[in-house]
Amino acid sequence: MATVDGMRDAQQILAEARVIAVVGASRDPFKAAHTVPRQMLRHGWRIIPVNPFADEVFGVKAVPTLADIDEPIDLVDVFRPARDAVAVVRQAIAIKAPAVWLQSGIVSAEGRRLAEEAGIDYVEDRCLAVERAVGNLTRLS
Repeated sequence: MATVDGMRDAQQILAEARVIAVVGASRDPFKAAHTVPRQMLRHGWRIIPVNPFADEVFGVKAVPTLADIDEPIDLVDVFRPARDAVAVVRQAIAIKAPAVWLQSGIVSAEGRRLAEEAGIDYVEDRCLAVERAVGNLTRLS
């Protein structure tokens, strides 16, 4: 079900996504930026870690920036401080990502404005893994 403003809601975005680029994916297995995308990977989503300081994260080849991804992305998931959100939203718009998701604790009014102006779906201050669990969503057959 679409929200009143025409944007898809968090559950819809996640249910329709297949490929998720994770900006700020971490090699540290104790950080949410590692455990959350790893959980999504275990439930069948294709995860592309975006981290300029890592060759791979959870056994998946990492790329330095969103612009380095050479395939369509369904969702850009952000594990970066709020002050970086605007730059990430701009990069997501540049690669024509249909949705941006800022993880729990990350809010950006300017990021939201940019996403809305570009016509892309936007979620902030919500956890991808929690939404997956609440909706009992999986990409496994």
